[in-house]
Amino acid sequence: MINVVLPDIGQRRLTFYLAMEEFVAREFEGETFFVWQSEPTVIIGRNQVLENEVNMDFCRAHEIDVCRRRSGGGCVYSDKGNIMISYVSRRGDAADVFDRYLSALSDCLRSFGLPAGRSERNDVMVEGRKVSGNAFHMLPDRSIVHGTLLYSVDMEALVEAIRPPVEKLQRHGVESVRQRVMNISEWIEGKEHIHDALRSAEALKEHLVSFFCDETVTLTPEQIAEVEKLQMAYDDLI
Repeated sequence: MINVVLPDIGQRRLTFYLAMEEFVAREFEGETFFVWQSEPTVIIGRNQVLENEVNMDFCRAHEIDVCRRRSGGGCVYSDKGNIMISYVSRRGDAADVFDRYLSALSDCLRSFGLPAGRSERNDVMVEGRKVSGNAFHMLPDRSIVHGTLLYSVDMEALVEAIRPPVEKLQRHGVESVRQRVMNISEWIEGKEHIHDALRSAEALKEHLVSFFCDETVTLTPEQIAEVEKLQMAYDDLI
């Protein structure tokens, strides 16, 4: 699998990385994979109503960006404590693509000592709480799975910024988002012996790439300019 990277570590708006997924899907053959992080941002699904899902007053007051992705699924809060993962593959049935990717991600996390397993809703769970949520987007001949991996997300901001419907929480048997999700850093707290991959978000990113990928390709300035053109369409979705 190819790990796609940028030639610099400059910070970009989250919509850049959504556009980068689309560019990679169009331009690269085979399976590709990349990891990235963003400044505090709320990402809503393709069909969600912004006012119903996002606490806009809180986001404005705390300078939290808000954008929309082309995939379905629920509302997500992300910051530098969250690792975003993008997996691009050949076009396929959503269930099959999810199964292939989430099985590999769960195996990867278990190899680091984290008791991870996938749920029926395409999440990755640790001891009954979600550490990764994932969504699917299909292009004419390619599939994109993108998702979160919570390492040390600001949980107070996450809880305040998004407004999941009460019935959604009830389906999971919890009263709040905070009861349902967990940071990996929370799980390792107090444990004496942990895998090196779990010691920081940066270490985890490096080990994820090593687990999934056997080749690295760096985007050229010309390719980045093409991504930036695609980004404008994502910027216009809100």
